[in-house]
Amino acid sequence: MVKLKDRVRFVETDMMGVVHHANYFRWFEMGRVEYLRQAGVDLLELMEADYIFPITDARCSYKKPARFADEIIICADMIELSRVKMVFSYKIKNAKDESLIAEGLTQNVFTKKDGSVTRLPKEFFQRLRIFFEIDTKGGRA
Repeated sequence: MVKLKDRVRFVETDMMGVVHHANYFRWFEMGRVEYLRQAGVDLLELMEADYIFPITDARCSYKKPARFADEIIICADMIELSRVKMVFSYKIKNAKDESLIAEGLTQNVFTKKDGSVTRLPKEFFQRLRIFFEIDTKGGRA
């Protein structure tokens, strides 16, 4: 699992003073990108090699509101990996008391830039697989 800390910005809130629901998906993306970075997969390198990974499923369950200036913890955990897709689960927590604010899931499928589904080449897949296996076995915090 990868954890990031962030703080809710005023621009992320709505007229009711709470975080607008769409921002949670942006936070999920921040966690996913950090997971890949820690696994040694650079997004620019991946895209230069003609590989992208569009989201084919995205879900979020909202538990309690986050508000302006709240410090949050973004937790991203890869729960499934193959050469064709990866699935992440997420938890957004309040850093003050670690209470659950929201949780979600995304599924990405690897494609070429033209949109055709493809298998991720070994050079990228190996990095992800090794990191995923170590993380799954509890080798990381």
